[in-house]
Amino acid sequence: MNILLLYLEFAGIGLFSVGGGLATLPFIYGLADRYLWLDAAWIPDMLAVAQLLPGAMGVNLGAYVGIRAAGVAGAFAAATGLVSVPVLIIIAIARLYDGFKKNLTVRGIFEGLRPAAAGLLAVAGYGILKLAFYRPDAAIWYQSLKLRECLIAVIFYILLAHFKKLPTVLFIAAGAFIGIIFEL
Repeated sequence: MNILLLYLEFAGIGLFSVGGGLATLPFIYGLADRYLWLDAAWIPDMLAVAQLLPGAMGVNLGAYVGIRAAGVAGAFAAATGLVSVPVLIIIAIARLYDGFKKNLTVRGIFEGLRPAAAGLLAVAGYGILKLAFYRPDAAIWYQSLKLRECLIAVIFYILLAHFKKLPTVLFIAAGAFIGIIFEL
C-alpha cells in the first residue's frame, strides 16, 4: 500500500467533506469502489468504532481505514491527510475573513456551503439507515425491513429525546448490550 496515495486520497476527502465526520462516508464508500484494500462491507463496523472513540469521528474513521490499509503509517497518513487541507483553509479564511465578511460573494459562498453540507450528511444518513434497517437478501419485499432493529432505533430515539441529560455513554453501552443479547 502506498502511504502517499492514502494521504492524497484523504486530503481530497478532507477538502470536499463539508459538514463533519459523517460527510466523509460517501467518499469512503468511493474509496471502497476504487481500491481493493477497502471493502465496503467493513465500513459500518468502522463507523461504529469511529463513533465510539473520543475525538473527531471523521479523523477516527480515516485512521481506521488507514490502519486496515497500511498499518500505523497508513493510519497516520489518512488522518493527517484528512485534516491538513481543511486546517490550511481555515487558517487562510480566518486571516482573510475580517476583510471580506461584508462581501456579497463571500457571504454567498458560505450560504451555499450549508445546503451542500446538508446534502452530504443526508447521503451519509441514508447509507447508515439502509445498513441498519434493510436486508437486501430477503426473498419477499416485506421481509427486507429489519423490524427488530427499527423498533430498537425508535425506542432509543424516544429515550434520547426525553432523557437528554443522561450521559451518552449510557446509551452507547445499552446499545452494545442489546446487540449482544439479541445477536444483532
